[in-house]
Amino acid sequence: MFEKIPANALKIGTILVIENSLWKVAKPPEHVKPGKGPAYVQTELKNVKTGTKKNERFNSSDYLDKAFLEQKTMQYLYADGNDLILMDTENYDQININKNILDEDRLALLSDNMMLKAQFFGSEIVELELPHSIIVEVIECDPVIKGATASPSYKSAIITNNVRVKVPPYISQGEKIVIKTEDLSFVERAK
Repeated sequence: MFEKIPANALKIGTILVIENSLWKVAKPPEHVKPGKGPAYVQTELKNVKTGTKKNERFNSSDYLDKAFLEQKTMQYLYADGNDLILMDTENYDQININKNILDEDRLALLSDNMMLKAQFFGSEIVELELPHSIIVEVIECDPVIKGATASPSYKSAIITNNVRVKVPPYISQGEKIVIKTEDLSFVERAK
């Protein structure tokens, strides 16, 4: 259940099978061409199950085992203790998975009935993707600064579930905004 890819094709988020464990590329790989010796790819890997991290160096000519993942659309229903309850949108089966599959910021962005992309390795969910962008409400922020519509500076704001983001100075409390889920960056006012 894997395919061979060259080490040069690694990118953030790629899931590899190494010694019968799944490892995700956690940071953008560094492609290094030293003056002497062969070129190599330096990367940080994170174990999908345990969360442990390790740095690994692969020769550019190496071929690695990339995990073959099946993708399904799942609907987030609710949290129950340390589990997230998801529903398969095709057959309506409910699946419990551990909250640790998402980091704290992404976990806080979950809302009832949100559609997620689940990556399966066999019958096990190894990764959850939130929608690219979502609409949230600004719960708290500094007051609007007059004449600051084109200012390049940002101010801190608190959105749903006490997540802190940076917003332009013209955004006020109670407004709905669009943010990117991957880096919590402001996109625009919600329409």
